[in-house]
Amino acid sequence: MRNSKIAVIGLGQMGMALAVQLSEYGAEVIGIDHNLTVVEGAKDKIAYVVNMDSTDQNALLSQNIEEVDTAVVTIGENFENVVLTTVILQEIGVKHIISRATNKHQQLILEKMGVHEILNPEANEGKLLAHRLIHPSIKKFFPLPDEYEIVEIDTPKRVANMMLKDMGLRERYNLNLITIKSCFETLDPVTGKTKQEEHITGVPKADSVIKGSDKIVIMGKKGDVNRFIEVNS
Repeated sequence: MRNSKIAVIGLGQMGMALAVQLSEYGAEVIGIDHNLTVVEGAKDKIAYVVNMDSTDQNALLSQNIEEVDTAVVTIGENFENVVLTTVILQEIGVKHIISRATNKHQQLILEKMGVHEILNPEANEGKLLAHRLIHPSIKKFFPLPDEYEIVEIDTPKRVANMMLKDMGLRERYNLNLITIKSCFETLDPVTGKTKQEEHITGVPKADSVIKGSDKIVIMGKKGDVNRFIEVNS
């Protein structure tokens, strides 16, 4: 996903954070906003920025938006424009659309429209989305000072069923494993149906085995986290 082509439509606080993070990860980003002042201010942060009305289908087609891998609609001030832009993206055949909702009512509307993913404006949501678009295995993300972060990821294929001591997390990647989240099937005594339950393995030991179905929570610098995922996926 590092060479993905991604359109970010709406360069407010969330959209700008997302576009900048994706650019840093090596994605090809096109930033779009109707405000010329915003576009001018983004030119030194994003390689390609366009001033346009995203509710104008011809304007979007002029930028070959139908060819992007993902379009993210992060317009915040006008939900009508979110809906209109999303409809146009659907009509021109964009493969993956993520649109922003600021409340449950808006989220319900986007769900009924069949939007692939819905983005909520919580803190760090833009950065988490950037992580996930580049590395879909990342499930949760918490930034720390000095470029450190804590992330929850699916166990990479190449380290599945390994003991912790054999993974070389510290020696090879400068990472620390915080815990392991394992999923188990249990029987609901009321309904008699099976359900999935997650359990945490406190502090992992050197001989703890990381199963392919586990999620692992690791801490380290973002470059080391990315390298660990890429090398072992």
